[in-house]
Amino acid sequence: LRFDPAMPPALPLERACHAIGDPTRRALLDLLRDGERPAGELAACFPISRPAVSKHLRVLREAALVSERRVGRKRLYKLEPAPLAEVDAWLATYRTFWAARLVELKRLVEDGAASPPDTPPTETTP
Repeated sequence: LRFDPAMPPALPLERACHAIGDPTRRALLDLLRDGERPAGELAACFPISRPAVSKHLRVLREAALVSERRVGRKRLYKLEPAPLAEVDAWLATYRTFWAARLVELKRLVEDGAASPPDTPPTETTP
């Protein structure tokens, strides 16, 4: 996600969804759940170049999902989970949808288990 002055700014939800849409960025967020980590340590966890990891971190930073602070020559990254709350709130409506479907599925399975299975018709040969 790059800033383009001709385009209106993306909404925080859009930025967060774009950022977490990539598996490498989700893995970076997972690594940062336990606390702040230096960029080099994060980069060492991936089979891609350090500049590629830096680009992923920039996207996460632009989406406000991570913050960066410099200590000497090190860049330390920290998870900022607030934008994920907006994603979670949006997903909540779908969670309700699936919960209702799973309850119905459970009922169907339990009803099916209580009745004997249908026996397929036997084939007769003349």
